[in-house]
Amino acid sequence: MPVKKYRFNIIMLATAQGLYLVSGVTFIMFAGLVGQMLAENKLLATLPIAVMTIGTASSTIPMSMLMKRIGRRLGFLIGATAGVSAGALGAYAITQSSFVLFCFAALTMGIYQACTQYYRFAAVESAPIDYVSRAVSLVLLGGVISALFGPTLAVYSQDLLAPVPFAGSFLMASMISILAMIPLSMVRIPRPAEDGNHEGARPLRVIMRQPAFIAAVLNAATSYGLMVLVMTATPLAMTACGFEMHDTGSVIQWHVLAMFIPSFFTGSLIHRFGILAILFSGMALFIVSAVFATSGIEMLNFGAALILLGVAWNFLFVGGTTLLTEAYQPSEKAKTQGVNEFIVFASAATGSFASGGLLNVSGWDAVNYGMGPFLAITFVATLWYARSKRLQPQPAE
Repeated sequence: MPVKKYRFNIIMLATAQGLYLVSGVTFIMFAGLVGQMLAENKLLATLPIAVMTIGTASSTIPMSMLMKRIGRRLGFLIGATAGVSAGALGAYAITQSSFVLFCFAALTMGIYQACTQYYRFAAVESAPIDYVSRAVSLVLLGGVISALFGPTLAVYSQDLLAPVPFAGSFLMASMISILAMIPLSMVRIPRPAEDGNHEGARPLRVIMRQPAFIAAVLNAATSYGLMVLVMTATPLAMTACGFEMHDTGSVIQWHVLAMFIPSFFTGSLIHRFGILAILFSGMALFIVSAVFATSGIEMLNFGAALILLGVAWNFLFVGGTTLLTEAYQPSEKAKTQGVNEFIVFASAATGSFASGGLLNVSGWDAVNYGMGPFLAITFVATLWYARSKRLQPQPAE
């Protein structure tokens, strides 16, 4: 694809990514608080976020296969339509004090989220081969838009439908999803069906046994699962510690900035130092984040922990996505990407569902200690991949 068209696609996809995340930040910030307000059993406070990630996980493979048939652009527009519906339904559910209906709105938001996960793959499909990691990073840069405006819009729109709290924020999320349709309608990505014949495609079980696939999926899934585990619990933990909503909004804003600002240089760092260096650095940052979180309950502790959590997510997620491209051939793309996204968001669903119960039963420290076993497993899998790369025969010069 010509460089000019590639850059245009990146700009449009990054803009759409940012607008989606403005809506997504609203759900993350307020869904737990709304759940606590509407649910009779307070242990179910974070269930709406879990339902949203379940909706994402269950939609990833169907959406991948659908986009294979109808193309990326139309698939993305279907996703944005789900986002419009989710925000409007969420606002209505709050006005009706219906926890079940709010969970259904979150499920619909999950469909939107599933579609947006393919923005980065769409960028890869239109990028020159030497720019794959940079393409992923640049699309994720759209998250800076959400970091700058998302929490502020969410906080200041929460009383739009006063006296009903939070409903206005979800109505605003619905309107933002409408705006996301504008850049998506301009994206020009070759239809996945045009990627060549499928005669040499391997069975999925063969693809999934590769060290590259296992390491890629574990890094991406760990990054999302642990990030959601901690971020979902943060508004509830800060509220319990007596912080005001604007304090929580500031911490979430810095967290989201930390998730996406590294995308200015993550792709270049991978290009210069290699995927493994970035993946191991991300794992180390998750550990340092937990140390800050468990060292106290001051604003500095929450802020530093969430900033480090965001950078750690970026390194593992961008690195894992880049590594995944080594595990499939063009004819295997749709099914491999679909399974990857399913596993990633099944992990995120587990993290979000466990978050509320773990926080209420065992406390904030337990939420952060819970990251340890998953990081250990991912570390071992990444070492295995590194060893398999060293054992591969090198091409003769």
